[in-house]
Amino acid sequence: MTITTLTRSAAVLAVAAACSMAQAAAPMAKFQAPGFYRTTLGDFEVTVLNDGSIDLPVDQLLKQPPAKTNAALAKSFLKSPVETSVNAFLINTGSKLVLIDAGAASLFGPTAGKLLANFKASGYKPEQVDEIYISHMHGDHVGGLTANEQRVFPNAVVRAGKLDADYYLNPGNLDKATGEEKQDFQGAMMSLNPYVKAGKFQPIIANSELVPGIKSYFNGGHTPGHITYVIESAGQKLVLLGDLLHVQAVQFENPGVGVNFDSDSKVAIAERKEAFAAAAKGGYLIGASHLSFPALGHVRADGKGYDFVPVNYALPR
Repeated sequence: MTITTLTRSAAVLAVAAACSMAQAAAPMAKFQAPGFYRTTLGDFEVTVLNDGSIDLPVDQLLKQPPAKTNAALAKSFLKSPVETSVNAFLINTGSKLVLIDAGAASLFGPTAGKLLANFKASGYKPEQVDEIYISHMHGDHVGGLTANEQRVFPNAVVRAGKLDADYYLNPGNLDKATGEEKQDFQGAMMSLNPYVKAGKFQPIIANSELVPGIKSYFNGGHTPGHITYVIESAGQKLVLLGDLLHVQAVQFENPGVGVNFDSDSKVAIAERKEAFAAAAKGGYLIGASHLSFPALGHVRADGKGYDFVPVNYALPR
């Protein structure tokens, strides 16, 4: 081997090392793919839209000793605070485009507020939405309705429970509220009032079919007028539970565990138990705002509690 050959070999090795170092130095991407998941329900198309996530100190929020909560979380390889999804659901019935809940927008910090971008990435435009149904008027469900005091969905009629509207849109209740409680009223008013002023808000007074295939069902407890929505098409059924549950790693196994967010925990617990029992018996799909995205699955009875079985990933057909 000559000096020239050694020099060339050294040069090749140096270039290879430099390339290896350059590849290793590539920055972390630190972003996900657009947060939507699409499936079919009979003749309907369902698109789950992720608004981001919120870290919740669930060991402090759930109404049981923190040690019990932490033990339940550990079974699912989780610990508090739990990164908790914020989801909404877009239902295309073929004749109506219906959005159920609207995410937090800017009301819950920088890790949420991604719904509109994911909505557009899913192939739709805000002006195509015909109706919006709100499970309840907490900020992480209504914040995405407006931006800069303007309606994000300009052609949509917004519907929510009259009990929630009477409570959260009442200036007198805002005046009496203290501390963080004020934010619930302020967020609801900021988000809903542009639709009210435009004549685009209609309160839901009783359980009814809102459009063919989508029904409302009152089950207060979390808020005075909390509503779940039942979607049915061609013999298939999906029930959207809103905030009947917050922590899937705990509240399926023990649905009797309440959360500080509920206005009446006894009622909320009873409604959750009834919803889980019905879903397990009926075998239909459920979805919920704070199930881990894509937030769809089945409920299976397991002793005194339940298991949540997430949907298998599938392409829409």
